Amino acid sequence: MAKRTLESLQKQYARAVNDKRRGPGGPGPRRGGPHGGGSGKPKNTSATVRRLLSYVGKYKGRLILVLCCMLVSTVTSLLGSYMLAPIINRIQIQLGGEVDWTPIGKAVDGLITKITEIPLVSEMLSAGQFQAIATYILAAVFVLACVFLVGVFSNYLQARLMLSVSHNASEAIRNDLFAKLQKLPVRYFDTNTTGEIMSRFTNDVDNVEIMINNSLTGLVSGVISLIGTFIFMVTTNIWLSLVTVAFLPIFAKGGQALAKASGKYYSGQQAALGAVNGYIEETVTGSKVVKVFNHEATCVEEFDMLNNDLREKQMKAQFYGGIMGPVMGNTSQIAYAITVGLGGVLIFTSGFGAGDLTVFANYSRQFSMPINMISQQTGTIFAALAGAERVFGIMDMDPEAADAPDADSMPFMKGHVELKNVTFGYVPEKTILKNISLYAKPGQKIAFVGSTGAGKTTVTNLLNRFYDIEEGEITIDGVPIKNIQRDVLRKNIAMVLQDTHLFTGTVMENIRYGRLDATDEEVIAAAKTAYAHSFITRLSEGYNTMIEGDGANLSQGQRQLLNIARAALSKAPILVLDEATSSVDTRTERHIEKGMDALMADRTTFVIAHRLSTVRNSNAIMVLEQGEIIERGSHE
Repeated sequence: MAKRTLESLQKQYARAVNDKRRGPGGPGPRRGGPHGGGSGKPKNTSATVRRLLSYVGKYKGRLILVLCCMLVSTVTSLLGSYMLAPIINRIQIQLGGEVDWTPIGKAVDGLITKITEIPLVSEMLSAGQFQAIATYILAAVFVLACVFLVGVFSNYLQARLMLSVSHNASEAIRNDLFAKLQKLPVRYFDTNTTGEIMSRFTNDVDNVEIMINNSLTGLVSGVISLIGTFIFMVTTNIWLSLVTVAFLPIFAKGGQALAKASGKYYSGQQAALGAVNGYIEETVTGSKVVKVFNHEATCVEEFDMLNNDLREKQMKAQFYGGIMGPVMGNTSQIAYAITVGLGGVLIFTSGFGAGDLTVFANYSRQFSMPINMISQQTGTIFAALAGAERVFGIMDMDPEAADAPDADSMPFMKGHVELKNVTFGYVPEKTILKNISLYAKPGQKIAFVGSTGAGKTTVTNLLNRFYDIEEGEITIDGVPIKNIQRDVLRKNIAMVLQDTHLFTGTVMENIRYGRLDATDEEVIAAAKTAYAHSFITRLSEGYNTMIEGDGANLSQGQRQLLNIARAALSKAPILVLDEATSSVDTRTERHIEKGMDALMADRTTFVIAHRLSTVRNSNAIMVLEQGEIIERGSHE
C-alpha cells in the first residue's frame, strides 16, 4: 500500500460524512459508519419541525407545565437580582437621600416593610441605631430565599418534565424508524451500508433528543429571559433601557458572525473526525492484512497525518466557539460602563435610586447572555433538524408493494416452481437475467452454476420477491408469485446463504428461528440432520451455549451448520442453498449431503454452488453465463 497524501486520505475516509448529507438512497459510493453527525441545514425546515411537533405534541400537558416552569424560573431569577434595589434604596433613604421608587420597587419595598412589622421579626434584633435597616435587610433576605426556593423547584420540575418528553419522543421515533425498516424492500439494504443505517438510530436520533431536551428549552428560556429582562429594565428606567437596546444590533451581529465562523470550522472538524474514525475502523478490521504485508509503519504515518489534521481543525473550531463568550462579555462591559455613567447622572438629577441603578447595571450585563445563548443553540438546532430530516426521509420511503386484496394465502403449497421468460435488471441500464425459463417439481434438485455475476443468486432473489420481475412470470403451483401473499410466499421458502448470520442468544434459539413453534426435540433432530449435533454437544453448555457477535465464538463452518439446521427445521416445501457448504470441509460436506438428501426428498431444491461434488447428484444443472442459460441437463 503506497503512502497516500492527506487530501486522498480525507477524500476516502471522510466520505461517510458527505454521504450522510446526501441522504438515504443518494448516488455514488458509500462507506458507512456512525463516525460523526452530519452538518448543514435541513432542506425543508418547516416540514421537519411540524413532523417533530407531532411526536412532542403528544405531551401537551407536560409542555404547558414546562413553559410555566420557565416563566416562573425567569421571574424568580429577575426578582432575585432585583432584591438588591430596595435594600440599597433604603440605606440611601436612611442616610438622608431621596428615592423615586419604581412600580416594582415600591411593591417589593411594601412587602418587606410588612414583614418587618411582624413582632417576632422586629424583636430578633436588639435595639440600636441600625435596628430598622437591619430588620429590613433580614426581611429582604427572607423574601430572597423564598424566591430562590421557588426558582430551584421550578428548574427541577422543568428538567424532569423535559427529560420525560425528550426520551419518550426519541423512543417513539426509534420505534417508528425500526418498524419502517422492516417494511422496506431489500433494494434499500443492498444500496445502503449497515453503518449508515445505524447512524440514523444513533447520531441523528440522539441529536434530536438533545435538541428537544437542551437546545429547545435553552432557546425558549433564552427568549423568555430576554423579554423578561427587557420588561424589568423598562420598568426600572426607560432612558437607560434605550441605551442598552442601542447595543442590541452589535450583540446580534457579533454573535451571528462568531456562530457562522465556528459552524464552518465545526463542519471541518466533523469531517476530519469521520476520516480518523473511518481509518481506524478499516485498519483494525484489516489488521491481519496490514501485518501480513508489513504496512504497520505506513499506517502509523497515514494516521498521524489524519490525526494532526483533526487536531488543527478542532483547535480552530473550539477557539471560535470559545471566544464567543468573552467577546460578547466584553461588549456587554462597554454597555455596562456607559449605563452606569448615565445612571450616576440620573441619581443626582432625577431622584433615581442607587439600588435601582445597581440592579439595572446587572440587567444590562445579563441582557447579552440570552442573545449569546440563542446564537449558540442555532447551529445545534439546525444540525438536529437535518438529522431528523434524514430519519423522516427513511420513514417516507415507499415500503414493499402491498399484497393485492385477492392475494392467495396458499394453505397447502406443494412446490411446483416455473420461470417463464423472466428478464430482470437491478438498474434499468443493465439487464442481469435474459429470458430465463425453467421448471422444478417437488423432490427435484435444480443446480445453478456459472461464473461470478452470471445471475445465479438473482434467480433466488426473484423467487422470494425481494425484487419484482420486469418481464415474464414466476409461478408456484400454477399461481403467479405476485398473486401470493408475500409473508406466505417467504414462509414456504427456506434459504441457506453463503453469508451466515446468527443472532445473540442460545444455539437452541438460533436454530428455532427457522420455526418458532418447534419443540426442543425437533430442534435437536434438525441439528442432527445438518450434522451440527456433534459439535453442539461439545460446546460448554451444549444447546444452551450463548452466541454473541454473530457467532464470533464459533468457526465459519460451525456457523454455517447452524444455518443449515435452521433451514432443516423449517417445513418449507421449497429450499434454496446459496453456496451453503462453501465454508465446510469436504468430509463434513459429505455428511451434510447425506442428511440433506433426506431433507430434500419431498422438497423443491435450488442449489447454487461452485464445487462439482455439490451439484453432481442434481436432477438438472443450469449453466448461466451473462444472464442466459447456455446449457442445461444432468451431470452425466
